[in-house]
Amino acid sequence: MGFLEKWQAQLLSVLRFVSGLLFFEHGCSKLLHFPHVAMFDNIKVGSIIWIAGVIELVGGALVTVGFLTRYAAFVMSGEMAVAYFAFHMKQGPFPTLNNGDAAILFCFVFLYIAAAGPGPWSVDRK
Repeated sequence: MGFLEKWQAQLLSVLRFVSGLLFFEHGCSKLLHFPHVAMFDNIKVGSIIWIAGVIELVGGALVTVGFLTRYAAFVMSGEMAVAYFAFHMKQGPFPTLNNGDAAILFCFVFLYIAAAGPGPWSVDRK
């Protein structure tokens, strides 16, 4: 797989962009109701779900464009750790059964991005 090594830095930027965009969508769904998810219809301002939505919307936008990437990714990694242990783990220890696999994956992807940086295609690098 040596042929991919020359694309390592660029693929870090792609990972950052896609992960940030997916997270941004979660925030949009919670706060802007697009795309619509019925369980987010009555979120109260200041609730834990609302705070998560703010982190996802703002952090997702920052990571997507690669601005303040390390800080935003670190906060979002922490949010996903809290989400897993506070919500998913209560439904059992197996991520496949407690629907926590996305939270775990986001947690470690954002932790990696916080450590590795945004990659070459980012506002931070300009």
